[in-house]
Amino acid sequence: MTKFLSSFSIALLTFCFANAQGEQPNIIWLVSEDQSPEFFPMYGDNTVYLPHLEALAADSVIYDNMHATTPVCAPARSAIITGMYPTTLGTHNMRAYNEGRDTNQPELGIPSYSPKFSTDIKPFTTYLRDAGYYCTNSNKQDYNFKISKDAWDQTCRYCSGEQKANIHWRNRGEGQPFFAVFNFQITHESQIWKQQNNKRYVTPDEVKNIPPYFPDDPVVREDMATNYSNLVRMDKEIGVIISELKEQGLYDNTYIFFYSDHGGPFPRHKRAIYDSGIKVPLMIKLPKNAKAGNRNDDLWSFVDLVPTVLQLAQIPLPNYLQGMSILDKKTKPRKYLVTASDRFDGQVDRIRSIKTRRYKLIKNYDVSLPHALDVNYRKKMPMMRRLIALSEKGLLDKNAQRWFDTPKAAIEFYDLQKDPFELNNLAGKALYTKKLRKLNSLLEQWIIDTNDLGRLPEQEIIGYSIN
Repeated sequence: MTKFLSSFSIALLTFCFANAQGEQPNIIWLVSEDQSPEFFPMYGDNTVYLPHLEALAADSVIYDNMHATTPVCAPARSAIITGMYPTTLGTHNMRAYNEGRDTNQPELGIPSYSPKFSTDIKPFTTYLRDAGYYCTNSNKQDYNFKISKDAWDQTCRYCSGEQKANIHWRNRGEGQPFFAVFNFQITHESQIWKQQNNKRYVTPDEVKNIPPYFPDDPVVREDMATNYSNLVRMDKEIGVIISELKEQGLYDNTYIFFYSDHGGPFPRHKRAIYDSGIKVPLMIKLPKNAKAGNRNDDLWSFVDLVPTVLQLAQIPLPNYLQGMSILDKKTKPRKYLVTASDRFDGQVDRIRSIKTRRYKLIKNYDVSLPHALDVNYRKKMPMMRRLIALSEKGLLDKNAQRWFDTPKAAIEFYDLQKDPFELNNLAGKALYTKKLRKLNSLLEQWIIDTNDLGRLPEQEIIGYSIN
């Protein structure tokens, strides 16, 4: 018999002991759709009062530098469920897998397909279920690949009413630990036009913070007021869940995560490689409200969510994971973070960005396209139509117009400390040449190390396998 145990064996024994002692914690994810940090009181915007989220924030650690891997939902969710970069999996193109439909992007010759990768790569909830957890997902999947049937005890792709309400931790066995995800679609991009004529909790005149890449325009104010009102609606839904936890005596000893699936619902937010599209709110309430009130400014990515949850559940981490635990004291802060952008519906525009806490480099592989891609779905939003009209008439200032300009710069470089809205491209400044080259070198190495499939035409990725 060998004298030494592998690290995996030690971790497995630790897990088995914890399981026997009933020490597996309950974990809840509260997931907002399409929201940036700057819309929330815990990040400095007090336009609307969100009592339930603000109370949760007071009990939580606030993270100031959490990022989606991709500024749109389906690719980002593939990272959330696997702990891997979409560009490594082949899930980086928006709506590759169009669940329930035979067609996808016929104008590009792209069918609906589930990217093929190693069967060893699993939804992390399968590990939780194997360890005894009851796992629920209400009410959205949309992971850009065909999800295995053993990923959840209860889930649905899109559901509402009684079906949605029944997807709940209450259905677990007695004493069984649970992992529960609640997605709030009321804050989705589409709700900007769907809620336009419903009750407002803030008027357009009360909108305080219009970013400099938008004009101070009545239509812009209207849509922003609708979004703030949708946040109030979401807060009420969150309040119901928090109340249930407290009534059942579960709140104090449950880990509660709140985050968004990518940046805000507006133009130059969703689908944009800028921080407005990839930076998201994140707060984590620890048991007994430990470390409440603390803030963390380290660079985090969606690939870090899986190792964090598995570590909390004391489950050995699969060796294919590309992230690291947010709550592990031994985790060393990232020196840089990479995000990616590829196809959105019928528009293909490969972009990569790499950032430190201060500087950010963006590499545009096709300069003939504007950042403002011609995405038909987005044109349902009054703000988008208004921005297009103002741009065509030459009525936008340079900060707002830059998003529409062609050709766009091949390289963009920003000092995020001085220019948080990424408006002043420093790529041509000699002062920053050394920093730019270093970040570009790191990005090129990351592309190699992670086997970034964005270098391949999508037709070649269909059927492509990674080992």
